[in-house]
Amino acid sequence: MAKSMHDVSDPRNATILINVNGELKPRGEAVVSVFDSGFMLGDGVWEGLRVGGGKLAFLDRHLDRLFEGAKAIAMDVGISREELTRRLYETLDANEMRDGVHVRLMVTRGVRSTPYQDPRVVVTPATIVIVAEYKESDPAVYELGLKLFTVHVRRGDPAVQDQKINSHSKLNCILASVQATQAGADEALMLDPQGFVATCNSTHFFIVRKGQVWTSSGKYCLGGITRQVVLEIAREADIPAVEKDFSLTDVYGADEAFVTGTFAGIVPVREVDGRALNCRGPMVERLQKLYADRVERDIEEQQRP
Repeated sequence: MAKSMHDVSDPRNATILINVNGELKPRGEAVVSVFDSGFMLGDGVWEGLRVGGGKLAFLDRHLDRLFEGAKAIAMDVGISREELTRRLYETLDANEMRDGVHVRLMVTRGVRSTPYQDPRVVVTPATIVIVAEYKESDPAVYELGLKLFTVHVRRGDPAVQDQKINSHSKLNCILASVQATQAGADEALMLDPQGFVATCNSTHFFIVRKGQVWTSSGKYCLGGITRQVVLEIAREADIPAVEKDFSLTDVYGADEAFVTGTFAGIVPVREVDGRALNCRGPMVERLQKLYADRVERDIEEQQRP
C-alpha cells in the first residue's frame, strides 16, 4: 500500500503544546467538546502553514483565505488577525520551534447546545485550535515522485459545496483518497463536473506540455496558496503558465506533471493511471528552485510579533 506524504513521525511531537482557545495544553490534554461544531458537523475552516527560520511562510495569504472562508459561511472567528497571528507565534515559541514545522490552524463555529446543524444552537464563541508539529516530507518523494489514480469522486459545483472554501467538510476528498489508496496510488486525481481535470484530493495538479505549465481553470478547486505562488514565479521567469480546462488525454500525453501544496511544496508525479511521465524533469526542477527562493524571500521580508 502506498504511503501518504503526511505519514511521517517525529518523537519530539509527543511533548508538544497545543493552543486551544488561547491556552497551551500538553498533547494528551488538548481536547474539544463532543458538542463542538467541527466534531459534529465539519462546520469550520482551517489552514496549513509552513515554518522556516521561526516565521510562517505566506502568512498574510493564509489569513486572507481563512477570514474570507469564515465570512462566506457566516462564521465569526471572534478575534482579530493580529490576535490570531500572536497566538500562532505564541504556540511556536512555547514549543521552541523554528524549522521543519507544519502548523494546522483550525477554527470551528463553536460548541452547540444539542446535536443539530442549525447555527442558532451554537452557544459559545468560535473554537480556535493551533497544532504545530515537527513534520517534513520524506526527501525521497522528490526523487521518486508520486503515483496518481483518477477516481470516480468528482469535485462538486459551487451550488452543492463551493470548493473554494477550505472547510472542515472534506468527505469527498476522503472518499477520493480511499479509492486512490485501494488502487495503490499516492494521491487521487479528481475531475470536475464536466470531466475536465480539477485537482487532487489534497494537492493541486499541474502538467507540463511543450514548455508550457498548465493547471486547471480553478473553478472547482481551492484557491491554493502554493498553486498561486507557482503560477506567479513561472510567469516572472517567462515560463508560459496558464489556467485552463484540459482532459486526461492531455495529462497522459504530458512531458511532466507535479503537484503543489503547503506541506511539501512542489512534488513530481511519475505516473498517472498507469501512464509513465518524466519524473522530476527539467521544468519541475527549475520550478522547485524558484519556489524555494520565493519562500526564503517571503520569510526574510516578514516582521513577526
